[in-house]
Amino acid sequence: MPRFTLLLTLSLTAAHGALTLDQRPAVEGEWGYRPAPGARCEVNPPGFSWRPTSGTASYELQVGRGGDFATVAYQAGGIRYNVHCPPQALPAGDYVWRDRALDTAGAASEWSEARAFTLPATAVALPLPAKADLLARVPAGHPRLFVRPEQMDRLRQLAAGDLKPAYDDLRKRCDDLLVKPPPTAEPPRYPEGMVRSSEEWLKIWWGNRTYTVAALDSAATLAFTWRLSGHEPYGQLARRLLLDCARWDPLGATGFRYNDEAGMPYNWGFARTYTFLWDLLSPAERAECQRVMKIRGDEMFKFLCPRHFWQPYNSHNNRAWHKLGEIGLAFLGEVEGADEWVWFAMNVFCCTYPVWSDDDGGWHEGSSYWYSYLDRFTWWADIMRAAFNIDAYDQPYFAKIGYYPLYLMPPGAAWGGFGDLTPDRKASGNVPLVSNLAAQAGNGHWQWYVEQMGGPTAKSGYVGYIRGALPPVKATAPNDLPTSRLFRGTGQACLNSTLSSAADNVQVVFKSSPFGTQSHGYEANNSFILSAFGKPLLIQTGRRDTYGSEHHRDWMWSTRSVNNILVNGRGQVAHSATAHGEVVGFATSPGIDAVVGEAAGSYRVDPTAEQKAAGAQPQRPLESFRRAVILVKPDLVIVWDRLRAKEPATFDYWLHAPQRFAGDSPAAWRVTNGEVSADLELHTPTPLTWRQTDQYDPNPRDRVKVREWHLTASTSDPRRELPFLLLARPTRPGAPPLPPAAVQHLPAGYLVRQPLAAGEVVALLPTGAAPLSGHGLTTQGELLIERRQPGQPPQTLRLPAG
Repeated sequence: MPRFTLLLTLSLTAAHGALTLDQRPAVEGEWGYRPAPGARCEVNPPGFSWRPTSGTASYELQVGRGGDFATVAYQAGGIRYNVHCPPQALPAGDYVWRDRALDTAGAASEWSEARAFTLPATAVALPLPAKADLLARVPAGHPRLFVRPEQMDRLRQLAAGDLKPAYDDLRKRCDDLLVKPPPTAEPPRYPEGMVRSSEEWLKIWWGNRTYTVAALDSAATLAFTWRLSGHEPYGQLARRLLLDCARWDPLGATGFRYNDEAGMPYNWGFARTYTFLWDLLSPAERAECQRVMKIRGDEMFKFLCPRHFWQPYNSHNNRAWHKLGEIGLAFLGEVEGADEWVWFAMNVFCCTYPVWSDDDGGWHEGSSYWYSYLDRFTWWADIMRAAFNIDAYDQPYFAKIGYYPLYLMPPGAAWGGFGDLTPDRKASGNVPLVSNLAAQAGNGHWQWYVEQMGGPTAKSGYVGYIRGALPPVKATAPNDLPTSRLFRGTGQACLNSTLSSAADNVQVVFKSSPFGTQSHGYEANNSFILSAFGKPLLIQTGRRDTYGSEHHRDWMWSTRSVNNILVNGRGQVAHSATAHGEVVGFATSPGIDAVVGEAAGSYRVDPTAEQKAAGAQPQRPLESFRRAVILVKPDLVIVWDRLRAKEPATFDYWLHAPQRFAGDSPAAWRVTNGEVSADLELHTPTPLTWRQTDQYDPNPRDRVKVREWHLTASTSDPRRELPFLLLARPTRPGAPPLPPAAVQHLPAGYLVRQPLAAGEVVALLPTGAAPLSGHGLTTQGELLIERRQPGQPPQTLRLPAG
C-alpha cells in the first residue's frame, strides 16, 4: 500500500474512533429516539431526536430510502442539538434515518442504527426554517411579541370600531394604575433556616410570584396601551415600573433558579414591557434592560438547554422554554445569545412538545394543569404566528386540543377528572381558554362548547385586545361525534352517554397510562371515576394542601386514594414513570361503550436494604390485571376485573364516594350525592370483609376541611387468580331505581342479566378462553354485551377480553 494511502487510512480510522456514539435505549424520563422505529408520523417533516453523546461538537442526520441509504432524501450537518427538524417537507413514503456525532476536530463517530418510519400523504406540513431564515422573519424594530410594528395601525383603527369596548377597558385599567401603581420594592428572599414547603415558606414562594406579576404585567399593560393610544402618562409609568424592576437582583428572590414561579413572570413581563416601550426608552435605559435580561436569559438557557431535549418530563420546564423564547425575541440583535434562546425554543416546539400527550389531544397531568400550561402556551402560539408566520394550530395535537375538555368535562360538569387540583374544577372554568382555542383553530365544536356555558369569554388586557381581531367562528353541535373518546397517548378514555350536558350524562373516566403515575398525573392505572346526572359518585380522593406534603405524597399518590385494587396490601408504584399501564381495547357505539386496560406492570415489590445487598431484585407480583369498563348508556356501568398473581395473594378492592356508602353487604351498597344515586353490587367467588371510613391516611393539613368516604372490601383467602365484578346502576333525580341484576358465576366466567325500564342487558364476561354461553348468546375469549329493547334490533358489542 502506498505510504500516502496508508497514512490517510490510519487518519480516517483514528478520526472515526474519536467518538463512540451513545446508542443506549431510552429509559423512563427520557424523550427517546424519534421517529421511533415503525412510527407513522402525522407531521411532515417529523422532529428527529436521538440520545446526546458526550464530547460532541455537532451532529449529522441522514434520512434515506432503503436500509442501506442508497438514496439519501435529506441530509444535514452542523446540528448543535440532539434534535433536528428539517426546513422542508419530504415526499410521502417509507424512510429510514440515522445520526452520528462529530468532535471539535470534525472527526465523526460511526453512524447509528437505522430506524424506519412512514410519512403518510395526510401528514401535516410543518417544517422549521433554517435558523438564519427563521430569524430573518422577525421584525428589526419593535414591538416583536404578539404583534408586529406594521400591525399596530390596524389595531389602532379597531380601537374606534369593533374593539372599542376592549380598548375602553384597557384605558380604564391604565387610568386606575396611574392613580394606584403597584409597588416595586424588591421582594424578599427566604429567611435563613426556613423550612421548605412550610406554610410560611409558601407565603413567600407564591407571594413573590403574585407581587412580580402585579408589577410587570401592569407595566406591560401600560406600555401596550401607550403604544396603542399615544397617551404619554401610560408610557412614563410603564417606563418607571420597568426600570424599578430592573434594579432587582437578577439572581435573587425572583431569579429563575431561586424561585421559578417568580422568575418566569418576571422574564415574560419584562420582555413584553421592553418591546412595547422600546421607542420611549433612552439608549442608556435599553442598555440597562439588556444587561439584566442577559443574566436572566443565560440562567434559563443554561438550565434548560440541552437537557430539556432528552429529559423533558419536568413540569415547570414545560412552560419555561417558551418564556425563554419570548426573551430571545424581545432582545434579538441586542443581547448576545438571544438568537440561540429563540432557536432553542423553536426546536423544542418542533421536536419535543407537547410531552404529556401524543397527537390525540389528551393531557397526562389532568385538566387543571392542561388549562394552566396550555393557556400559557397560547401566548407563544400567538407570538410564533406574529414573529415567524408559523401556526401552532397546524400541529395535529393543537388541531385536536379542544376535544379533551369537551369529552372530559361536558357543559355543566363540576369535576375535572384525573390529575392534580382537579376535584373542584368546573367546565365553565374552561371557557376562557377554549374560547381562544376555538377562535385560533376555527373549530365549530369547541365554539359550541363555550356557547353552552354563556358564550365565548375574551381574555382581558393587551393579549385579549390583540386576539379580539380574530374572525368569529360558527358553532357546530357535536351531533356528528361519538359520545365517547379514547385519548390513547395518555391512556385515558372518557365514556359518556351524551355530550350535550353533564346534567343528562352518565360518565366513566378510565385511566391506564403509558406515562405511569409520574408528575401531576399520579393516579394508579386501571382506576376509574363515575359521575351521573351532574354529580360525582365514585371518585378520586384527597385535596392537595401543598405539593409533596404527607397527605399529598402518602395518600393522594397512593393506590388507596382511587377506585382500584391492592395486592397483598400493596398498591402500584407511586409517582413514577415506571408504573406503566396500557389501554388494550376500546370500542364505542350508539348504545354501548367499553374500554379495557392492563396494569400488572404498575405493581412492584422492592427488596429491603438487606435483600438488595444480597443481590435481590424488585419483584412484580402480578402476571396480569385486566380491567374492563362497560357503559350501557345511560343505565348500567360494568367494571370487570381479572387478576392473576405469580403466587397466591390477597386483594383489597377500594371504592370512594363523596358521602357514606349505605348498605350492609357488598351486594347492596348505595352511593348518593344530592338527588342522584347509584346502586352497587360487588361479586367475587371468595368471601369479603369490608369497612369504610371518612378519614384519609394521613389527613391533610388543618386548613383543608374536606372529608370523603373510603370503602375497602378485602379477601382473606390467598388466590393466584381472582375476578371481581362491579355493577353500578345510576338513577337520575325523581326516577325509580332499577331492580338488582341476575348474576351467575359459571366455570367459564360471569353471566349478567340486568332488567331495564324497557328491555334488558345481557353481559357475558369470560375469565379465560373457554366458551361461555347464556341467554341465547355464546362467546369465547371476548366480552359480549347485548342490549335488548322491545321493537328494536338488539345492540351488541364485542371486545377481546385479553
